[in-house]
Parts: sequence; C-alpha cells; structure tokens
Amino acid sequence: MLSRIRLVTVLLMLIASHGFCQDRQLDSLLRVVQSLPDDTGKVNTLNILSKKHFGSDPDKTITYGQQAADLATKLDFKPGLALASKNIGIGYFNKGDYINALKFYENSLATFQSIGDKKGVANIYSNMGNIYYNQGSDEKALGLYLNSLKFSEEIKDTLREVTALINIGAIYGKKKQTYDKAISFYRQAFPLALGLKDNSTIGITAVNLGEVYMLREDFDSALYYYNISLTAVEGTEDAPYTMNDIGSLYMMQKNYDKAIEIQKRAIELAKKINLQNDLSISLVGLGQSYQAEGELKKALTAFKEAEGIATEINSKYTLRDVYKGLSEVYTGLKDYQNALRYQSLLLGIKDSIYDLESDKKLGTLQFAFDLEKKESQINLLRKDQELQAKEISRQKLVRNGFMGGFAIVLIFAGVFLLQRNRISVARKRSDQLLLNILPEETAEELKETGTAKPRHYEMVSVLFTDFKDFTKTSEKLSAEELVREIDSIFGEFDKIVTRHGVEKIKTIGDSYMCAAGLPVKNNTHAEDIVKAALEMQQFMAAHRKEREASDRIFFQLRLGIHSGPVTAGVVGSKKFAYDIWGDTVNTASRMESSGEVGKVNVSQATFDLIRDKFMCTPRGKIQAKSKGEIDMYFVEAKKDGV
Repeated sequence: MLSRIRLVTVLLMLIASHGFCQDRQLDSLLRVVQSLPDDTGKVNTLNILSKKHFGSDPDKTITYGQQAADLATKLDFKPGLALASKNIGIGYFNKGDYINALKFYENSLATFQSIGDKKGVANIYSNMGNIYYNQGSDEKALGLYLNSLKFSEEIKDTLREVTALINIGAIYGKKKQTYDKAISFYRQAFPLALGLKDNSTIGITAVNLGEVYMLREDFDSALYYYNISLTAVEGTEDAPYTMNDIGSLYMMQKNYDKAIEIQKRAIELAKKINLQNDLSISLVGLGQSYQAEGELKKALTAFKEAEGIATEINSKYTLRDVYKGLSEVYTGLKDYQNALRYQSLLLGIKDSIYDLESDKKLGTLQFAFDLEKKESQINLLRKDQELQAKEISRQKLVRNGFMGGFAIVLIFAGVFLLQRNRISVARKRSDQLLLNILPEETAEELKETGTAKPRHYEMVSVLFTDFKDFTKTSEKLSAEELVREIDSIFGEFDKIVTRHGVEKIKTIGDSYMCAAGLPVKNNTHAEDIVKAALEMQQFMAAHRKEREASDRIFFQLRLGIHSGPVTAGVVGSKKFAYDIWGDTVNTASRMESSGEVGKVNVSQATFDLIRDKFMCTPRGKIQAKSKGEIDMYFVEAKKDGV
C-alpha cells in the first residue's frame, strides 16, 4: 500500500534527522567548520552539516559526509567515520542510488560493529532494510528489520524498536494472507509508541493499524485507531493524511456526509500549513463524495481545484483520479465535449504512470543485476588474495626444502611453479575484472595504495544515450529478448568507445554514459567523443535495417554531449564504482533528452571545441529541463580533409 510505504520512510527520516540543527544555524556552522583544526570536532561538525541536508540536498549530504569520512579516516576516529558513512548512504538513498547507498551502509555497519556501538548497528540494519523493501526484496528486508529489532531490544532503544516493528508490519501488510501478522507487529509497536509520548510516532503507529483493519473491512477497529492517530497529530502536518484515511473509510461505508465533513477539515488544515500534496488528495476525496451524493456541481468545483494543484506539483497519481472524476462528472452534466477531453487526458496520464512503474521495475532489475555482478567480482578478487597467500606458503615450503635435500627441493619447486602459473592466471583474471569496473590508472592506484583520490578535470566531454519510447517498445519483447537486445547494443557501444579512447562510466537502465578526457587528460576529448557518437548512430541505423528486414522490434537512439569540468573518482573501500560528478554531467543528460532520434546533439561548449573539424547544423536556443534555454547543434559529419 502506498500509505504504509510512506510511513516507513517517515520513520526512517525521523530517526535519521534526530538532533537536526535549525536552518538559522547553518550559516554559522559553515563559518565555524572553515576555522576548525583538523580534529574530531571538525569531523562532528561536518557530520552535522551532512545531516542538515538530508531532506533538501542529497549531493551536499554526500559531499560533507565524504569530507567527514576522509578526516575521520586520517584521525582513526571510528565513531565519526561510522556516522559519516551512514550519512553518505542516506544521501545516495535519497537520490535513489541504492547500490551506493548499500555500499556505504555496509561500511558504516562494519565500523559500528568494530567499536561495539549497538545503537548504530540497529540503525544501519533498519536503513539497509529500507533499501531492500523499496526494491521489493521482502525476505532480505525482513531479516534486516529483525536484526534491527534484536539490537534495539538489547539496548532498550524504544524508538528504534517501534521503527523496526512498524517496518516488519509493513512487509506483512502487503499481502492479504499475512494481515494478521501485520496487525500483531503493529500492536506490539503501539504501547511502546505510547510510552515514548511522541505524538508523531503514536500517530504513525495508529494510522498503520487503522489501514490494515480497513483492508480487512473491520471498519470499527480501523476508525478506533484512526481517531487515536488524529488525536495525536491534530493540527500538525501529519493530520491531513490521517483525515484522508478516515474520509476513505466513511466513503467505503457510504456515509458521505461524514466523509465530506472530515475532508473539508483536511482541506482547511492543508491550506493553512501549505501541504499541497495532501490538499490535492483531500480535494479529490471531497469531489468523489459529492459525486457519490449526486452533487455534481460541487464535485466539479472540488475536482477542478484539485486539478490545478496536482498539475502544479506534477502528481500523476492524483491527476489520474482527477481526470477520471471530471470525465464522469461532465458525463453526468451531459457536457460530452469536456467528458471526452478528460477521458483522453485520463488515458494519457495512465500511460505516463505505466511508464513510471515500468521504469521503476527496470531499476529494480538493474539494482539486483548490479548487486549480483559486483558481489561476483569481489568474490573473484578475494579468491585471488587467497591464492597469493597460498603462494607465500609454498615459497616458505620451498625454502625449507633446501634444508632437506636437493631432491625435495625439486619436488617443491615443481609444485611451486605449477601453483605460480595458476596464481598468475587467476591474478590476470582478477586484474581484468578490476579493469572492467575501473579505469586502468585508477585500478593501479587502488592496487598500490588501497585508495584512489578523487580528481578534478577542468575540461572533459560527457555523452549520454537513451532509447526513445523505451518502455513502450520493451513491452513488445520478452524479458530474455529485451536483455539480449540491450546487451548486444551496449556491447557494440563498448567496442566503439574503446576504439576512440573514450571511457565508459556506467549504464543506468536503458541509458549509456561515457566520457572523454579522463582519467588521462587530453585536448582531443571533444573530437574523440563526437566520433564515437557518430559511429554509435551509424551502428544503430544499420542495426535497425537488419531487424526491420526480419520484422523484429528495434530501438531508436537519442544522444547528447556537453563539455566542461567534472570531478571523478571511486567511492568506498569495497564494491568499487568509478563515477563522475558536476553540473557538466547534468547538462549532458539534458542534451540527450533534448536531442532527436538518429542525431548527435551537442551544446555550445562542445561545438566551440569541434567547429573546425565537423559540419554542424545550428538548432538555436532549445528549452532544457531545469537549465533554461541552451544553444544546441546537430553534428552532421566530419569535414573533408580534416
């Protein structure tokens, strides 16, 4: 259920944000941290700054967290390192980057365990559980939540006990067959929440209970807990949420007068404290109640107001309910032109929602695939280390053999040579695996020092690709065909970028990202990446003809390029991932989304670097999301004689 997913997140953030400094303290903290010596106090201050940006700016959460982690490592300050790793993990979680979030949570967990901090261990188990919960891995999430509960009970941390119990209940609340278990865990949480005397926690626990009882159509029990929740959160930003649940219950009972009464209260409060999402949902509920009572004019007014707000905040799920309601109301009013218009809008928004949900499913598959792939690579690297340890042991045996006689030496020498050959093969394999994850220069640095410092590059060129209408097109393929086709295309892209000295960064779903001018800086990065881009489009055109000839589904490629400064490096100490950051990356992504099928779309910055070598067609200023208008060009071909 959508509501319980939201509540899990609320409790996660409630724990994560405990002890937040107020907004007015931010400026003073920024000034203070610049003047502090490199000691544990500075680590703690950086961690506070990282935490301050949890809900507003995950990139800053990560930046300050990484600064804290670097200094804590230098000082061997493990409590500060554990907290910094957790904060970085939360930053990645809020960005939806679950692979990196999990990596830093694991680092944090290991550090908390090494210093015996059970409170930290309980917290991290809960946070890791949320990742698997969001990815639909309920069994793994449940195990982590149970671990969190175990440690929370050991240290008598009631807030974390409540959180773990509610999260466990949320898993069991997903299926009708386990509603009873969900209620059992929620009811264990409820007296603990009352003991905390924290109204928000009481309200969240009670509304969860109410929702499961409503699913079971036990309306009396549902209303009982809803009223407890509403009493606890009355007048706060949590109240409209509970009021909307109560309104839904009354509607299920066809008690529309009471539904309208509570929905009006929710609307009034949501307007007062400026909760736009809750306001739009409350207005939809009010419209539905009026519609059920036959008050079509009043329903129309409520739905139209909800439409304006939902459009402004781009709430597709609310717009779906709005368009459905308006189509039905206009039909009832015999205004068939508007009824048809909103029916058309309803079909369009359903397609958009389907795309979103399909993308989410694809992201879930990508998460599982990346996790499995990286675990396999780490296991192979670990085996290489074990083989090296065996080599050392064999060498010792050989040395001892000289003391026992030349014949024994020959035997051990043979064993040693055989083992060395095996180790050499294994090392080459593990080195190749490392090079599949990291650039050669970075991999060598990691092997030599165990770490790789982030580097700033003043000028590189970044390329993004994606497939037009990927979700709709992929629906026509089986899962096996889809994976095979994407793997085939991306495999060819890997060959192309390698030929042109371009560094592959990563794939994200149907998007391929690469960059030129790093890790080794050069002055030909823009030319190199444009050549690669042209070859990619040539390959896709030929590939399309092949598939069309055999009446098979094909993908159409858009791509975009931008040039500018980036920061590049490896984050974490295991499950290595090489990545780049900066506004240049964001702009390159916008160049791709503003491009056209079969074209190479470049920014003004890239055009300025290649104008003497390639024929380009100016596109003028094109609106790019979150970037305003940007001068763009289509690269047509390399100039003759250049």
